[in-house]
Amino acid sequence: MRANYRMQRLYVPDDLAEGQAVEPSPQQTHYLLNVLRLGDGAEILTFNGRDGEWRMTLTSAGKKKIMLTPVEQTRPQPPLPGLLYCFAPLKQGRLDYLVQKAVEMGAGVLQPVITQHTQVTKLGIERLQANAIEAAEQCGILAIPQVCEPMKLERLLADWDAARRLIFCDEDAGTDNPLSTLQAIAEHKLGLLVGPEGGFSDAERKELRALPFVTAIPLGPRILRADTAAVAALAVVQATIGDW
Repeated sequence: MRANYRMQRLYVPDDLAEGQAVEPSPQQTHYLLNVLRLGDGAEILTFNGRDGEWRMTLTSAGKKKIMLTPVEQTRPQPPLPGLLYCFAPLKQGRLDYLVQKAVEMGAGVLQPVITQHTQVTKLGIERLQANAIEAAEQCGILAIPQVCEPMKLERLLADWDAARRLIFCDEDAGTDNPLSTLQAIAEHKLGLLVGPEGGFSDAERKELRALPFVTAIPLGPRILRADTAAVAALAVVQATIGDW
């Protein structure tokens, strides 16, 4: 069932169930009352990443307090997408963009990876999670991706489930067309690895290419910025063998 884009959507951490009212946070209350100017009886959609999507009625419960009362579940909770998205962190504004687009394009897990050329090694996981939630609110997504703590590339590869193919974007690939390579691994569980602004080092590229569960793909003849490469890679993987 497709999302209803005509109604306001709001993420709430509370459990959602029939007969169970929810109180929004003070910031959400301000937004609903003073920005959207919703009044008693107005309806919005809520989700929490666990209980599906619910149509709720707004009711005033005081001068600066409102309650949201469930009317009906409009969509059941889907499972998380199967794509594990691994990326080298970028500077803040571009990292926010990268996380939002990864959520929009169907990543189920967001795994920051520290490589030799990664310039940003300290991350605010709460900010990444907030960006993931915001993207889900705006785009009708119910399954909010898991945001993991950063790990070094060596550990990622050592702990990798060999049954899952790891696609990595290799700027030195010998062809400009990734489609046939991707089609050959269509039946596997998938992970996608996008490198930092300086690309992968020669040693990292050699290590990746030597692993039996790794598939290298190109992203065309042009040099792309890291955040552009991330979106391009997600698009070509999802369009070719994913849940496009």
